[in-house]
Amino acid sequence: MGGRRSASRGSVTAETAAMLPALMVVLAAALWAIQAVGAQLECVDAARAAARAAARGEPMSQVRDRARSATRADARIAVSRDIDLTKVQITVEVRPAWGGSLPAVQVSATATADTEPHLSVP
Repeated sequence: MGGRRSASRGSVTAETAAMLPALMVVLAAALWAIQAVGAQLECVDAARAAARAAARGEPMSQVRDRARSATRADARIAVSRDIDLTKVQITVEVRPAWGGSLPAVQVSATATADTEPHLSVP
């Protein structure tokens, strides 16, 4: 009885080898999603900090520098300030480092703050 081999011997290894490329694609997609979520959180934090700074009356160049230092260098930053409301929108394109030919995912965040009453809006 010990000398007989099963007909399915080695099938687990073959199935694992066939499934491995699909597993790698799923893992790569998960890592890309985590990278995009991290960039989204960076944008949210940077937009909040920039909106608070702009609402306090800091110069727009400093507001943009503050936002850029809190997120990526290639971020698009839009700041608008009027008498009542200050708004900052930050947009970043996320592309996986390992897949330069893949399309980028665009993430953005917007933050608003009440403009300080003593400010004169340009």
